[in-house]
Amino acid sequence: MARLPGPTSRHWSCVTALLLVRHATTASTGKRLGGWTSAPLDEAGRAQAEAAAQRLAEVPLAAVYASPLPRTRETAEILAAWHRLAVRDCHGMIEVDYGRWTDRPLGQVARTKKWSVIQNRPSRVTFPDGEAIRTAQARAVDALEGLVASHTRDTIVVVSHADIIKLAVAHFIGQPLDLFQRLEVTPTSVTWLQLDRDGAPALLRLGDDGPLARERFRPPSPSRSTSRQRKPNG
Repeated sequence: MARLPGPTSRHWSCVTALLLVRHATTASTGKRLGGWTSAPLDEAGRAQAEAAAQRLAEVPLAAVYASPLPRTRETAEILAAWHRLAVRDCHGMIEVDYGRWTDRPLGQVARTKKWSVIQNRPSRVTFPDGEAIRTAQARAVDALEGLVASHTRDTIVVVSHADIIKLAVAHFIGQPLDLFQRLEVTPTSVTWLQLDRDGAPALLRLGDDGPLARERFRPPSPSRSTSRQRKPNG
């Protein structure tokens, strides 16, 4: 697995590295439409979170944020413990509110007429007594932009949910909302977004499960930065 590339030195003075981590598995992952439930991590999920924490152990984190649901908080607490950081809630990155569909078996909802619309035209979808997918995307983007404003030049972790991470990424890379399901993030994978204070984005990794090198998250020293600059002709 290739190592993650480093941020460009030209923008480092105002850049924030956002490491978006999907929560580890619960007993319902892949079986039920989770939503706002209190399901804790299962045994496999706790092992996944510990493995993810080891991958991130050498990355100099300034903060760890999480959706306030138990599965994201528990994942984040395992990650944060390696850095002796407290987990901060990020309500804007909470899972989509699926309303009456919350915790329903995926096989059951997949047989409904609405499921095809969810998969192919999500921009038109509002869940029964729940949230519009477009609204979920907007508040996730607002939340991340707020974190960038508070963490200039920092590397931070945000533990969230598959759909929320994919919706945010789709926005920042200019992908239409209706195509966000083409993105894939697996449990405890890392999606690396680099944003500057003006919101200019770069997606450096999507759903990455390889090693994370500490030096990739450090600003280049002036001597190293200067040595890379091309000398003027003549």
